[in-house]
Amino acid sequence: MPPIPRSAAVSLPPRPRGRGRLPRILIAFGAVAAAGIALAGPADLLRDLRQRFADRAHTSPKPAATPGGATATATDPRFAPRPRPKPRPAIGNSSPQLSEIPMNLTFLDTSRSAYTRFRTWVDNAVNGNPGYAYEARDSALMYRISRDVKYCNHAVTLVEQQVSQAEAAIAAGQRPAVAADSYLEVGPMIADVAITYDTCAARVSSSQRQRWSAYAEQAIWNVWNHQNARWGNTSHPWSGWSVNNPGNNYYFSFVEATMLWALASRNSTWMSLLKTDKLPKLEAYYRNMPTGGSLEGTGYGTAQMRLFELYRIWRDATGIDLANANPHATNTIQWWVHGTVPTRTHFAPIGDQSRNSVPELYDYHRRLMLEARHLSGDASAQRIASWWLNSIPVQQMGQGANFRYDLLPPGSNGTPPSALHYHGSATGHLFARSGWETTAMWMSYVAGPYNESHAHQDQGAFTLYARDWLAVTENIWSRSGIQQGTEVHNTMRFERSNTSTPQCTAPANDRIVHQCESPQSVATMTVTPGANGAITVDSDLTPVYRGNPALTRWTRNLQFASRRLTVRDNFTLGSGTTAFFQVQVPVQPTVSGSTITAGNLRVRVLEPANATITLRNWNSVNSGEFTKGWRIDIGGGTSTYLVELSEVTP
Repeated sequence: MPPIPRSAAVSLPPRPRGRGRLPRILIAFGAVAAAGIALAGPADLLRDLRQRFADRAHTSPKPAATPGGATATATDPRFAPRPRPKPRPAIGNSSPQLSEIPMNLTFLDTSRSAYTRFRTWVDNAVNGNPGYAYEARDSALMYRISRDVKYCNHAVTLVEQQVSQAEAAIAAGQRPAVAADSYLEVGPMIADVAITYDTCAARVSSSQRQRWSAYAEQAIWNVWNHQNARWGNTSHPWSGWSVNNPGNNYYFSFVEATMLWALASRNSTWMSLLKTDKLPKLEAYYRNMPTGGSLEGTGYGTAQMRLFELYRIWRDATGIDLANANPHATNTIQWWVHGTVPTRTHFAPIGDQSRNSVPELYDYHRRLMLEARHLSGDASAQRIASWWLNSIPVQQMGQGANFRYDLLPPGSNGTPPSALHYHGSATGHLFARSGWETTAMWMSYVAGPYNESHAHQDQGAFTLYARDWLAVTENIWSRSGIQQGTEVHNTMRFERSNTSTPQCTAPANDRIVHQCESPQSVATMTVTPGANGAITVDSDLTPVYRGNPALTRWTRNLQFASRRLTVRDNFTLGSGTTAFFQVQVPVQPTVSGSTITAGNLRVRVLEPANATITLRNWNSVNSGEFTKGWRIDIGGGTSTYLVELSEVTP
C-alpha cells in the first residue's frame, strides 16, 4: 500500500476509546474520502493504557539481512534450544539456580511504596484478578525478587496461553496475534516468552521449551525476512515496515523481541545479528542525534522509553553500554526537562499527539525519565532528572502495567538546569524560558529536519506559555491529535492562486503551500544568547519547501526577552502567492486597531502598517474535530511581517 499523502486540516470523527486499531483509520478515511481529501496520519492511535505507537500506512523497504539464508521452519535444527550454561548463584539468593539472563536489581528498594504497589499488582494477577494489559514478565520479575515459585507458575501459565493460541491460529492457516499490525507487538509478546523461558526454566517442561522456542524463532525470523515470512505451511509475507529504520518505534519492538530471545535461548545467530547489524545501526542513528530527543516530536518521541529499556537490558546482560556510547540518552534528559512548561504539567506539543491531544505529562514521560536517569553516567544530568521527577504531578505510575518501571529510583531532590534555554540542534527544537519558577514565561520553536511521518508541517512554528497556553498549535484542541498542516500551527501560511502546480504530496487543488517531508528538508537555526536569559534566533525555513516556485525565500527572526516574543519574517513570494502571519490561541480574540488580545496574550502588529486582521473560529469550521480555539490571520505583508507577543499582566 503506498503512503497516504498529507493534507491540510481535515474533518475527522471523534476518536474511539477502545484498544482496536482498524476502526479509526477506516472511519477517518471514510469521513474525508467523500470530500476528496487525502488522510494524513497513523493507522489507529487510540488513547489507551499502553499507547501502541502505530505508524502511518506501511511501505515495503529493501529486504533486511537474512540470518541463516533460507526460510526457517519450526523444525529447523538451527533453531533447537541451546544447551544452558552451568548453574550460578541467583540474584538475592545463595542457593544455586539454573543460569539466568543477568539482571541488575541492586537499585531495588523493597521498603519503597513503589515496590508495594508492584507486588500487590502481581499478587492480584496470581490470585486470578489480573489488571488491564498484565504481562507474564511481571510475574517472572516478582519471582526474581522473591524466589516464590507461585510467580513462575503464573508466568508459565500466561505464556503457555499465548503459545497455544498462536498454534491454533497457525493450524488454521492464519497469522497469530504476534504478527498483527506489522508485528508491532512482537517485542512485548516475545519478551514475555523469553523472560519466562529463562527465569522460570525449572518450571517449563521439555515439550513446552520446544514449542515455545519454535514459536519465538519463527516470529523473529519473520520480522527480519518479511517477504518470505510464513507460519506453519502457509506463506504470510508482510510489508517489512521500519525493519531498517532505527529511529522508529516499530524497530524498538523488533529489537526487543530479538534481544530477549537471543539472551534467553543463547541463539548465536540472533546474537550475531544484534551485534553486527541491528545494534550498530541503532547506535549510529542516535550518535547523529547528540542533543537528545526525537525527530518524531514529543508524542511518538516518548517511545524512546522502550529504547532506553533495551539499553538497560543489554548493559545488564552483556556489559555493553549503548546508552553512554553517545550523548543522546543523557541529553534527552535536558531535552525533556527544558521541553516541559514552567507549571510542570504539560510539555511542548511537537508532532502527532495521538494518545492524548492535550500534551499532559503521563506515565510514559515518567518512565522515559526514570530509564534515562538510571542509564546516564552524568551526575549533573541525574540531578536534573531527579528534580524533574520530584517536581511533576505524576509522582507515581497511574496504570498497573507501568508499575514495574516505578521500581527504578527517582533520586531525591535534585536541581534544575542552570541554563534558561536548550537548543536541540539535531532535532531542530528550541526551548527557552524567563526562569525556572512556575510563573515563568516559556517558548518553544521548531526549525530543523522534517523527515519523519509523525512530524508536522510546523517548521518555523512557536509556542508561548505563561501560567497557561498563550499561543499554541490548534492540534492540541483537536480530537485526533494528528492535524499536521501548516494552517494549525503558529507559523507563516503561504497560499497560491495557481493550484495546478504540483507540490510534495498535497492535493492538486490545495491552495496552501505545503512543507515537504524529505531527507533534504532541513531548516536551519542559529541561537545567540543574551543577558538575563534573552535569546536571538535566526532561522531559514526555505529548504522545507523544496524549490516550490510559490515561495523562493523565507527567514524568521525571534527575539525572546523580558517576557516578550518579537517575530520578524522576511520572504520572497512567487507570482500569485499570498503570505499570512498566523497565531493560534485558545480563546476568542478581540481586535483594537493593530492590537489583538486573546485571554492573557497581547499581539501587536508592528509591520506592515496597513495589515489586515481576521479571526477564524476552529469550532465553527469543524466542531467534530476541533473542540475550541481561534486563529488570528494577519495579512497585507508582501515581503515582511513584524509582530510582538507579550503577556497581559494577570
